[in-house]
Amino acid sequence: MNRTYTITEVSNLLFKEELSEEMLIQLRQDKRKGIQQLIEKYDRVQQKQLELKEKYQRMLTYEQEQYVAGKQWIAGMDEAGRGPLAGPVVAACVVLKKDFYLPGLNDSKQLTEKAREKYYPIIIREAASYGVGIVESDEIDRINIFQATKKAMKQAFFSLAISPDYVLIDAIHLPDIPCNSQALTKGDQKSVSIAAASVIAKVTRDRIMREIHEKHPMYDFNTNMGYGTKKHLEAIERYGATSYHRKTFAPINRIKVQQGGD
Repeated sequence: MNRTYTITEVSNLLFKEELSEEMLIQLRQDKRKGIQQLIEKYDRVQQKQLELKEKYQRMLTYEQEQYVAGKQWIAGMDEAGRGPLAGPVVAACVVLKKDFYLPGLNDSKQLTEKAREKYYPIIIREAASYGVGIVESDEIDRINIFQATKKAMKQAFFSLAISPDYVLIDAIHLPDIPCNSQALTKGDQKSVSIAAASVIAKVTRDRIMREIHEKHPMYDFNTNMGYGTKKHLEAIERYGATSYHRKTFAPINRIKVQQGGD
């Protein structure tokens, strides 16, 4: 480093990845307090990135096993919306490319809404293929939530543009698809493919619930996403259940309500 850089210049160099190893060594020897604070911040960021990379590599374990076994297209599958009192159950199936890398990708429930919305377009843009399945509340009542979830998953699988060689599924066995699969307990925390599917399913369903909220704002669907919050239950008592509510779910099946307006 042939000259003394200002603190602003050093900040730009450190956090825009324009810093050589030689310059970094010299900056570490700079005694200015502001420079040392920047170096400490830089080291924390680098450590965080390393931790995210290591976690991502661990979450590739199941995919790597299948690549080693000769499989080319590995899909991840997950659902959103098994527990709410209203709205559809949504499943997603995602086939990621081998070189896909998205640090911070995790179970959608552990991500903030901002992070999910940030990751969603990246996944759908860079995935080799993805599919979504949706089963509405009336069919959930007719065939039960477990069967509805499996139906949504099969819809997602068969809407893929690529035929997977293997499917990793979060917690559900799905034997009637034309390839081998593996159910992983808490799979959305163990597999990047399942985590990617969980983001697609969650974001898709949340957007649906916000659309329903526009029709029925009194139920607060835009914040509770159909789950049985106190405000939601009070609204059911007062206004009745809508066609989007699951009539077989407790406590709706015990509440004497009139059909809400749609």
